[in-house]
Amino acid sequence: MSDTQLFAPTTLGPLSLRNHLVMAPMTRSRAVDANTPNDIMAEYYAQRAGAGLIVTEGTSPSPNGTGYPRIPGIWSPEQVEAWRKVTGAVHAAGGRIFVQLMHTGRVGHPLNLPAGGEVLAPSAVAADGEMYTDAKGMQPHPVPRPMTADEVRTAIEEHVQAACKAVAAGFDGVELHGANGYLLEQFLSPQTNQRTDAWGGSIEKRLTFVLEVTHAVAAAIGGEHVGIRLSPYGVNAGMKPYPEIEETYTTLVPRLVATGIQYVHLVDHSAMGAPEVPETLKRALRRAWPRTFILAGGFDRATAEAALDEGRANLIAFGRPFLANPDLVARLQRDLPLNAPDFGTFYTPGPKGYTDYPSAT
Repeated sequence: MSDTQLFAPTTLGPLSLRNHLVMAPMTRSRAVDANTPNDIMAEYYAQRAGAGLIVTEGTSPSPNGTGYPRIPGIWSPEQVEAWRKVTGAVHAAGGRIFVQLMHTGRVGHPLNLPAGGEVLAPSAVAADGEMYTDAKGMQPHPVPRPMTADEVRTAIEEHVQAACKAVAAGFDGVELHGANGYLLEQFLSPQTNQRTDAWGGSIEKRLTFVLEVTHAVAAAIGGEHVGIRLSPYGVNAGMKPYPEIEETYTTLVPRLVATGIQYVHLVDHSAMGAPEVPETLKRALRRAWPRTFILAGGFDRATAEAALDEGRANLIAFGRPFLANPDLVARLQRDLPLNAPDFGTFYTPGPKGYTDYPSAT
């Protein structure tokens, strides 16, 4: 098959990218020692440096945001030093890499948090279901403690400090995780944000935390090095659609323009069972965004090429295909069959189902 726009070089703000493919962020739970990246993680990301852009797994800016077992953080000097091995390996392989800053908020359990961490959220609304812990297996989601106004401001500063540490660690930028039911999205939804202060109530107030985090991070490291991921209609971590959901996002995205951030990364999880993000909403958000627009959710080569050709996106993100195919770009370009992902090893320690997927070349 001939090359198309999907495989052509492009740019992301000041960065040159080798193609239009993004490796989407995917939690892999391999940071087994004090939420610190390790050599196997450097190998994993370097294997996938053929992507135009890699966005790492969700990485906590704070002990409070480390809700899952073995997810990495970026709040300590030791973590920064460890991440340098990852970014160095990716850059040596010719890739570009952003870290995704993910504060899990109510989605966690005290058994998963490092010393001093606490499950905090906008309001005292527990997530549905259970959370896996290494110590005691599945445990009910606890009722989070509502954040005080000072703690909300602290969380903003934690994102800023994490972004600065990301730059020090050699990352090309940061993606703010405003999707999948984590802290930023918890402030957006009236179901999880039941505050009556400056941070909740009306749509305008529920946008405040996300906008302030984004403004502050962009001011600290330059908006051209910042993106945000959004998932309207997502149902991860107990989120549910609400009547004003489209008004929320069609208000938020234009407001984000003034922050100067480089990209909006919109994910549609309908391929995994969530309600579909209406095409009308996707197109409205695309029209509202003047810079790089990334689409994610169930793409293959043909649908990715169509989205680019029709101007519905500037970049296309692939998740599980990159997980199971370190050479995904070459496989797509040559129309080769793809490895199937091993679901049983998505979140288990060690190399199995992580760095041992075979390449076709």
